[in-house]
Formats: sequence, C-alpha cells, structure tokens
Amino acid sequence: MAILHNETMIDAPLGKIWEALANIENLAKYDPTVKKSTAISTAKSGLGAKRKVEMQDGKNWFDEQITGFKPEEALTYELTACSFPIHKLKHSYSFAQIGSQIKIEQQMEYEVKFGFFGKIMDALMIRKQFDRGIKLFLEGLKTKLEYQQHG
Repeated sequence: MAILHNETMIDAPLGKIWEALANIENLAKYDPTVKKSTAISTAKSGLGAKRKVEMQDGKNWFDEQITGFKPEEALTYELTACSFPIHKLKHSYSFAQIGSQIKIEQQMEYEVKFGFFGKIMDALMIRKQFDRGIKLFLEGLKTKLEYQQHG
C-alpha cells in the first residue's frame, strides 16, 4: 500500500474548514481538478454519506463515502468505485490549531490494480499525479476559505 502525506496551514476558523470538507457536495467549489461532486446518498454529510465525483478531464470519475467522522477532529473518505487503476483508496484528515491558523494534515493510502505492472505505473506516474492533485486541492481549499475569511 502506498502512502502520501500532505499538509497546509489555513487562516480560517476550524468550523468553516470542517464544513467545506465534510459536506460531500462542496468538493468542486475548491478543488480545481474536479468538475462536479454530487451526493448519491440522502445524507450530504456524516458517516456513510456518499458522493460521485466527475473530474475536469471529462473522462475520469470516482465514488467515495465518509467512513470516519468526528466533527472538527477527524474525517475519512474511502473509495467505493473509480475509473482510475486503483483497487483501494482512503484519505484521512486531521486538524490542529496553531496560533490563529489551522493545520490540516491529509494522509492518503492506496493500492494500484494490475499487480507488478501497476506498481511500475505507480512509481512512474500515479504517485506523482495523486500528489500533485492533492496539493492543488489543498491550495484551492486554502485560497477559497482565506478569501471568504478576509475578503
């Protein structure tokens, strides 16, 4: 299983950050790689809430659900289906107040499909693409929330 770790500092209240991440339909509002995020469960937040995400490229997509939910403490999403060569994927968030800012840490764990060939694909491109996508996602979240906070 591959693991990626990313973090950022955001100058906004934890409640606003939590609201942005925990509402399954908000993703396209701050992730520049996402075209649309739609609830596929009746719940829009909370344990078991599910979403379908369509990527900006127009061909890739994924479905995921919230599998860990401790308000303003920890949040976990797990992949349930996707167009990527990924077998399993889980991304978890934790939060820490540091001065007036919130430190968000994201850990992504994933397994690629296709055995040995998949491991080569991961080493050559998947890991880099995922890491770049996460960095764009976190930067988009930071920019949107800090702009809302400070206008």
